Amino acid sequence: MSTLNASFVQNMSIVRPEYFFIIGLSDIPYSSYYYIFLFITYFIAVIGNSIVLLIIALERSLHSPKYIGVFNLALADIGETNAVIPNMMKTFFFDSQYMSYNACLANMFFVNFCITLQSVTLVVLALDRFIAICLPLRYHALLNNTVMSLVFLAVWAFNTSLMALSTSLMTRLSICKSNVVHNFFCDYGPVLRLACNDNSINVFLANLSAALLLVAPFCIIVLSYMGIFFALSKITTWEARLKALKTCVSHLLLVGIFFLPVICLFIASAITSLTPNARVISVSLSFTLPPMLNPIIYVLNTAEIRVLIRKVLKNRIVPIRKNISK
Repeated sequence: MSTLNASFVQNMSIVRPEYFFIIGLSDIPYSSYYYIFLFITYFIAVIGNSIVLLIIALERSLHSPKYIGVFNLALADIGETNAVIPNMMKTFFFDSQYMSYNACLANMFFVNFCITLQSVTLVVLALDRFIAICLPLRYHALLNNTVMSLVFLAVWAFNTSLMALSTSLMTRLSICKSNVVHNFFCDYGPVLRLACNDNSINVFLANLSAALLLVAPFCIIVLSYMGIFFALSKITTWEARLKALKTCVSHLLLVGIFFLPVICLFIASAITSLTPNARVISVSLSFTLPPMLNPIIYVLNTAEIRVLIRKVLKNRIVPIRKNISK
C-alpha cells in the first residue's frame, strides 16, 4: 500500500485519506509469538493496575499525597495499554491494518496523552520524595491531599490542552504522499512525514511537547535526586541513610523502566538507521513493558500495599479453613 486511497475527503486545498494503512510488523517469521507476548503483557498490566487502583481507592490509610500520585500513574498505565496493544491485537487476530482518518487522530491523541501523563506523574512523585527527605518537617505543610489533587488537576488540564492542540493541527495538513504509517499505531512523526504542505507549526509543537513533557521531566527528576543524595550525605549513620533511600527505590525503578528505553531508542536512532521492524519492536516494548511492571514494582516494594494484600488473603483463607475443618 504505497498509494493513497481512491476516495478522499477534500476541503478546499486540504487532502485527507479516508483511511490509513498501519504497517506494524511485516515479513517476520514467528511474529505470532510476539503478539501472544503482547497479549500477556496487556492482561497483566490491566489486572495489576486495576488491583492497585482498587487498593488505593478502598483503603483509607493510603489516601495520602504519595498514593494520589501512584493512583494517577496506574490510570495512565491502563490508558496507555488500552490505546496501544488492542490495535496490534486487531492486526494479529483479524488481519486488519486499516484505520479511519478520525480513528487515527483519536489513537494519536490518547497514546501521546497517556505517555506524557506518565512522564509528568513521575516528576510529581520525584518532588514528593524530594520534599519528604530534604524538607521532612515541612512535608505536611507543603504537600497534602488537596494540594496534590490540584497539582494533578492542572497536569491533566495542561496535557489535555497541549495534546488536543497538536492533534487538531494535524487536520490542516494535506496527506498526499502516502497513507502508509510505518509503525504499529498512528504515530505522530510518521503521519506528519506524509504531509505535502507546510508542516512547520506541527513540527514546532511536536518538539515543544517533547521538550516540556519528556526532556524537562527527566532533567527535573535528575536534579531532584541530586538534592536527595546530597541530603542523604549529611545523615551521619548508614542505617538512617538506607532507611530514607529505601523509600525511593520503587520510584527509581519506575523512572528507569520508563526513561531508559526512550533514551536507548533515541541514541540508537541517532547512531544508526533502524529498520521498520526493529523500530516497531523497540517502540512497542518501551510502551508496553512499563505499564506491566509498574504495579508489580509497587506491590513488591511498598510495605503498606504488601500488608494490605496479606490481610485480604488472610481474611479469605481463614474462613475457608474453618469450613474445611467443620
